[in-house]
Parts: sequence; C-alpha cells; structure tokens
Amino acid sequence: MKSFRSIVSVCLALFMILGLSAVGFAQEVELEFFQNKREAVETFDKLIEKFEAENPNIDIKQNHVPEAETVLKSRLAKNNIPDIMGLGGNFTYGQIADAGILKNFDQASYLSNTQTAYQEMLQDLHEGSTNYGVPYTANANTVLYNKDKFEELGLDIPQTWDEFIQTAETIQENGGTPFYLTFKDAWTIMVPWNSLAANLHGENFIEQRLENETTFEDRYQKVAERIYKLLDYGQNDIFGYGYSQGNQAFANGESFMYIQGVWAINPILESNPDLNLGAFALPAVNEADENMLVSGVDTVLTMNKNTDHPEAAEKFIKFLLEEENAQFYIDEQMTFSAVENVFQEDPTVVDLKTYFESGNIAPFPDHYYPSGMQVPNLIQGFLHEGDVEEFLDTLDSEWNKVQSR
Repeated sequence: MKSFRSIVSVCLALFMILGLSAVGFAQEVELEFFQNKREAVETFDKLIEKFEAENPNIDIKQNHVPEAETVLKSRLAKNNIPDIMGLGGNFTYGQIADAGILKNFDQASYLSNTQTAYQEMLQDLHEGSTNYGVPYTANANTVLYNKDKFEELGLDIPQTWDEFIQTAETIQENGGTPFYLTFKDAWTIMVPWNSLAANLHGENFIEQRLENETTFEDRYQKVAERIYKLLDYGQNDIFGYGYSQGNQAFANGESFMYIQGVWAINPILESNPDLNLGAFALPAVNEADENMLVSGVDTVLTMNKNTDHPEAAEKFIKFLLEEENAQFYIDEQMTFSAVENVFQEDPTVVDLKTYFESGNIAPFPDHYYPSGMQVPNLIQGFLHEGDVEEFLDTLDSEWNKVQSR
C-alpha cells in the first residue's frame, strides 16, 4: 500500500512539474517596442501583426511618442528602459550606447547580414568598436523635383553647385518657384545644411573639432554662405510654413523642387499619386564627381541588455532583419536597407543608386554634433539675421559650452 501511495505521489509531483513547465512555456510574453519614427508606425504595426501570427505567445506593444528622444532619455534616468528600441543613428544613440544599458551584438550571427559601412557609422557615435545595435534602414537627404515641370523648361538634373543655382535662376525667370522651404520647423533646415556641410567641411572635421584642432569658423564659412543663398529662391514667408504644409504644397505643384529627405516621398505621393516625382543629391560643390549623397542609419535596432525576456526580444529583431520583412519596410517607407541583398528599386529614387554603387556616401554631420547645441535653432536664427561671422562664432561657443559640461 505504501508502495502504491509512493508511486501516486511521484506521479502527481511529476504532473505538477510538467504542468507548470507547460504553463510557463505557453505563457504570453509582452514586450515594449519603443521607436522614434511617426511615419513608420503603420508599417511597424503590419510587421508586428505578422510576427505575432508566427509567434502567438509574444505580444509586441509598439510605443511611439512625440519628442521620442527626450522622452527616452527621461525614462532612462528613471531606469525605465524599453525591451526593444528602434532609434535614429545619431548623437543620442551614442550617448545611450555609452551608458552601458544596451545589448552587445558583436556575437550575433545576423549582424554580418548588415552592411559594414553602416555598422561603422554607428560605432563612430560612441566609445570603442562594440556593436550596441544593428543597422536596419538608411535614409538620404535629397532634392525632390517635379519631373514634368523640369521637362517643360528643358531642365536637366544639376550636377554642380553653380548649375544648381543656375537652375533656380532659370525657374524664377520663367515665373516659377524653385524651392518650397519649410523653415518654420527648424529641423527641416538640417536637410540642406547636412548636404552642404558633409561636402564642404573637409575631412575629419568632427575628430579635429573634438580635439580643438579646428573650428566652425575655420571650416563652415562656405556652408553658411550657401545655405543662406537658398533663401533667394524660396516661396514667400519661408519661416511661416512647416513640413506638413511643404509636403502638401509640393504635391500641389507649387514649386519645382523641395529639399527634403526620402522620408517625405510617401506623404507627398499620398497627397498626389499622379505626381511625376524624382530625387537627386544636392550638388554642394563644383566638382561633379566629388559630390556625395548624405546617408545615415535611419533606424538602428537594439534592446535592453537586462530585459526580462531576452530571447523573445532578440527573436523580434531577427524577424525584422529577415530579407522579406526588411524589403517590405523599405518599400513602404521609401528608405534604403542596411540589410545585405535588400535593394530599393523604386523609380522615384533611381538617380540615387549611383552614389550607393560608387560609395560616394557621407554620414549626417549633425549626428555627431552634441545634442545640447540645438543646432537647428541656431541655424534658424542665423537665417533670420544673416550674420555669418556671428553665427559661426556662436556655433563654436555652443560646442565648447556643451563639451565642457
């Protein structure tokens, strides 16, 4: 009898253990995916839906908020760290990487499926050469143009700065508006600024500025002069209109060109699907073959190294990096992929391919400026006032002030 009871007890114990294990395996895991791109919310929602269908026990909660970087830094200060993050590859990402809270992806097999150039851009943002994130997508600063309007005036894509200005002059002489400028939103000023700075500030500017071996005053004179020159060719009240209004105005044919990133293409075409739209790199210098396209990591995927569910979090990152899903993302967002063998083939951006093929790519300069400088606001102020020397002196003093903190 005792033997029978012992057997029953053992069986019950095994049942309890196996039952609890089964419950633990089947238990739903909820993960927060914090990402900073408002225009990508719907695209990520579709990918999340697909992921959850394949992984019914993992629930991904996408979280996008205005001023995402500011919100995230505030949360980090309270040790309230999201499980998974999709961040811009900029100075803020570098700060977060240096804080020691992100997973080390050096040994992740899927890292090798991404382009080395974009891995290196991310590494340059923080101390050391560890990979604290995986580059997912890349964007580009462009000049969007109305192909039909260009054809009406017999205009070609300008290849040099002088040709660019001459194109604007020709448009004005024929009663058109060359550019729709949206400088009410200070961040939009960074599109032409980065295109000019990347091509004009010379080699190793950031490294030398960090070592106090050069200054903005020494290296940014032409950058300031040329961005100020663009004001001559904008619509009336360039400081009265913002990004959304600019997208709509350009879609309506109110200007021949629109200096914006590839991220603006989809909103524009949503407003006017029949628009015959093209894109080219802003030609910042007068040596055509030396002009570079400004491109950087638009989204870097990373995760909290102390998340309660590391396997599930990493599974979502690996899912996003699968070629089919990476292709879906760039097709919807009109961006470029950092994933190998995933290519942007849309005819709207076909003229940008040669830059990627030739390697004439430069990173976004402002990704390496200390965020505390508030450079967009400083440039906006300069464009109101027009004093180049005072502006460059302010950039240097603000850099020094932030670096000394």
